[in-house]
Amino acid sequence: MKLNFATQRVAIFIDIANLYHSAKNLYQSRINFGELISEIVQKRKLVRALAYGLKSKSGEERNFFTVLKKLGIELRIKELQEYSSGFKKGNWDVGMTIDVMKIAPSIDTVVLVTGDGDFVPLVEYLQYQGKRVEVVAIGSTCSSKLKMIADEFVDIEKRAHKFLFPIKK
Repeated sequence: MKLNFATQRVAIFIDIANLYHSAKNLYQSRINFGELISEIVQKRKLVRALAYGLKSKSGEERNFFTVLKKLGIELRIKELQEYSSGFKKGNWDVGMTIDVMKIAPSIDTVVLVTGDGDFVPLVEYLQYQGKRVEVVAIGSTCSSKLKMIADEFVDIEKRAHKFLFPIKK
């Protein structure tokens, strides 16, 4: 079924940690979320944009979260778990999946902004439900299976000049 681009209802789900670490480690850059959201939506109807992140004890991410809110992105934030051994853990895979499944009936297209292969079963489920699934990620760190099964894959690296900006020292 071909969707009319102008009437297509889209929701975006952003795995902040996945993108942040890829952009930082590969390019010493940050993602320009304003440009990214604009490119994803184009002339479609944006129903919701949600971003999933972690809050550290230092609170260094506060300004970043403020920028995302100003862009109209809803935030889902939880505390980073830090263990006495120094091990840190934080993951939104289940929470993001639940939100996608709750919102999916009211949209035509799901956009997953992540390279995490753990979302492959979710993509398969959504496609079985008749949804279009687009994946946006940094190609070199994205799961090959996730790229392959998406209805469309957008590689941030191919347009790094537009979607990445250097971290200021």
